[in-house]
Amino acid sequence: MPTLDHWSESADAITSALNLTTPPIAITFSDSSPAGVKPYDAPMPEATPDGRTGSVPAGCVFWTKAVDRTFTTVAADHGNCSVGSLTHGFATLEEVAGRSDVATLLESGWVTMDMVPGIPVVTERPETVTYGPLADTPVDPDVVMIRVNGKQLMVLSDALPDLRIDGKPQCHIVAVAKEQGEVAVSVGCMLSRTRTNMPRTEMTCAIPANRLQDVIDRVEATAAIDGMVAAYAAEDARRFLPV
Repeated sequence: MPTLDHWSESADAITSALNLTTPPIAITFSDSSPAGVKPYDAPMPEATPDGRTGSVPAGCVFWTKAVDRTFTTVAADHGNCSVGSLTHGFATLEEVAGRSDVATLLESGWVTMDMVPGIPVVTERPETVTYGPLADTPVDPDVVMIRVNGKQLMVLSDALPDLRIDGKPQCHIVAVAKEQGEVAVSVGCMLSRTRTNMPRTEMTCAIPANRLQDVIDRVEATAAIDGMVAAYAAEDARRFLPV
């Protein structure tokens, strides 16, 4: 059984191996709030006519909040985004199908109704989802999320032949990691990028927590090889410098 010190060490290791600029976060699905962890506390705006509101515009916003502190959330906190409520197991397709945000996405052509049943989802409805820095997690997480740029994705792709790279909706990679045990990268989606203000140079990667050490080992090995290749390429390129 991993210890909490293990997660702190793992956070340092994956950060160092990939030269991450944003700390990795832990995502934990559970039947109750972990002891001592406070709920996310923010006022909810007035609901839309179909009843949508939440603590943040969408559940993916919690990823940005979790860089600095640990907190728990419940279904209502995620309620403003029907897509995120679906992928995180807080709502069924039948429950969200008639909501205005879903209607807008369908009418715009962003998704089609035949695509929706294929979106990966968390299969068992959680009571809480806990977010926070991996280095400080008070409980063993289900999913570790990192934010990567193109070069870091290159290393991951070389290190993990089974790496899954998906598109929209961005939040479904959490379900892929938790339910299917796959390391999954999302190139992002406009819905999430707009709500989170995620830099255009970044993508998200969800790692099953029980695979994290293997991912670290593979990334460290790949990064070491890349370092040797980079040194060779840099030295070889010196021949083309002006004399």
